[in-house]
Amino acid sequence: MANAISSTITAETGAAGSPLLRIDAVTKKFGGFTAVDGLSLDIKAGEFFALLGPSGCGKTTLLRMLAGFETPDAGQILLNGSDIAPMLPHQRPVNMMFQNYALFPHLTVRDNIAFGLKRAGLPRKEIKARVAEMVALVRLEGLEKRRPDQLSGGQRQRVALARALARRPQLLLLDEPLGALDKKLRENTQRELLELQRRLGLTFVVVTHDQEEAMTMADRIGVMNAGKLEQVATPRHLYEEPVSRWVAEFVGDINILEGQISRRDAGRLMVSVPQAGIVAAVAPQGASDSGNACVAIRPEKIRLSRRAPVSDTADGHAINRLEGAVSDIGYLGGASIYAVRLDGGAMLRASLANTARLDVDAFGVGQRVVAWFAPDDCVVLGR
Repeated sequence: MANAISSTITAETGAAGSPLLRIDAVTKKFGGFTAVDGLSLDIKAGEFFALLGPSGCGKTTLLRMLAGFETPDAGQILLNGSDIAPMLPHQRPVNMMFQNYALFPHLTVRDNIAFGLKRAGLPRKEIKARVAEMVALVRLEGLEKRRPDQLSGGQRQRVALARALARRPQLLLLDEPLGALDKKLRENTQRELLELQRRLGLTFVVVTHDQEEAMTMADRIGVMNAGKLEQVATPRHLYEEPVSRWVAEFVGDINILEGQISRRDAGRLMVSVPQAGIVAAVAPQGASDSGNACVAIRPEKIRLSRRAPVSDTADGHAINRLEGAVSDIGYLGGASIYAVRLDGGAMLRASLANTARLDVDAFGVGQRVVAWFAPDDCVVLGR
């Protein structure tokens, strides 16, 4: 049954080489407030795309425009080359799964899934077959006669997903789809949702504020801020190569050392940090050899030792060595976060894996340490 659904969906994707969805200079205002500001974005057929950003950044407004619940003030929304912005929600080959699932409490699982199919005027026999397909697809067999209040949170989420998929949309929109689930159930559901999306070959656009969720599930992530896209990239590139200080600080945990570029040395920038000393970092493409800059280092890239390492990196470049003392420790199970106050006054956070069950080799508060990291592990960003 799933194969039948998959063949129907993939047959409706865009022409080879062209994006399934093109958002072209879309703007949406509410009074004097600009929620989405001239945003452009291409999303490929079969892609799992995540919109990530702080509250009020415009990501849900953008999703609602794709669904047809809001109309752009300017720009186009092209699906398979056709502008769907003027179309009503039920006229679009797009469906949306809401954050609160929006299930009808008086209807059974079967009738909730069938609701949109009945509104579309499908024959009764086809509705029955389609509902059976959806129930099997999301593994709800035996629960068809239950009402939403008789289901667990995970089961309600599956009913909402089945209802959204029942009309076989070309594009499925998900607004914080796992936000109501507890951590363990959310992790299990993430895997199931990703498996389902890949099996069907369907295009998903998900809005989430959960960075871990976006990094785990998405092929690409668009980070939004104040109605604009700050960066669109794969999870790895977004984390390892942020294009701005704002993105670096928003995505994951990071150390920022502010300073002045003093010189360039063999492809490295030497940044003079008043509270830390000279820090060597890889020069990004097009970087200036002077001016203000900040060095960004992820905590897991920093190593701590009781004495400085003897050797440098394999290519002969010096490892950054910064001395200080441990001021605080946070135990997270698989890793510990060490706050180190450098002798110059700057604070660094280092994340070290807890590879041994006992803490015989762990560092204690007040202990002198050397924080060291390779230039390749640093990102130089403008202030």
